[in-house]
Amino acid sequence: MKNLPFESQSLVPVKTHSPVAGQKHPVPATPGSHSCRASGRQILIADRDKAVAGFLSAELEADGFHTEQIHDGEAAWSTLEAAKGFDLLILDLSFPKADGTYALDRLALEHPGLPVLVLSSNKAVDEKVRALHAGADDYLTKPLSVREFLARVHALLRRTSLSVPNQSAVGDLTIHRDELRVERNGRSIELTPREFALLDALMQNAGRPVSRKTLLQNVWKSAESSTNIVDVYMKYVRDKIDHPGENPLVRTVRGFGYELRNSLSPVPQLTAGAAGVY
Repeated sequence: MKNLPFESQSLVPVKTHSPVAGQKHPVPATPGSHSCRASGRQILIADRDKAVAGFLSAELEADGFHTEQIHDGEAAWSTLEAAKGFDLLILDLSFPKADGTYALDRLALEHPGLPVLVLSSNKAVDEKVRALHAGADDYLTKPLSVREFLARVHALLRRTSLSVPNQSAVGDLTIHRDELRVERNGRSIELTPREFALLDALMQNAGRPVSRKTLLQNVWKSAESSTNIVDVYMKYVRDKIDHPGENPLVRTVRGFGYELRNSLSPVPQLTAGAAGVY
């Protein structure tokens, strides 16, 4: 049998596959520990190794998830663009035609709300940091402990599912996260994925100023780029959101960042030197 990149002593036995050779005392799964929370959650597994992808799929489906497997980058992009509503992407960094941080950069741009768990045989700290800065939400090195793998999957999904609702509104502006759709007073607003992620970051903090640095980290997954790019994209968003004659919702907090607010009342200054909001 082909050696799989898992620690044999940590494997959780399931009925859908045979135990790994050399496994003498497998650790039993805890009955019902995750199944109610996992039910219906969709996970896309992108790994060039079909044996590994199949093994991951079996473990996840035994834990109550629905999975789909792909084995090259072109198939990954077409599958994601089909908008099947995946809740998590498990990505092998050595994936063909979608290698390394290029894939993470593209995912952050085109699918900003999709959590990504990276798998890699590279244990170097610099590689982990690079992947996390590029947009990965978590990073696991091979060989994997199946129990740790499943625990991290549940932690990522729990974090995303509890954090924000599917729909939010400020005044007459409504955002639909599952459809990447925005409406204001009955009119549809077309935003690019980056613009949508920027508006979503403000919507999740409605009524509170958000710094340019925070927006740069959350939307661009970077703390190294110039914050000027935030100002450029905020102008794009503001031009689309706030039309002449409408109550302006996007406010600039001078010397700090931006805020999404329905009220025309002034906002308390953040520092003694701040000039306020406009």
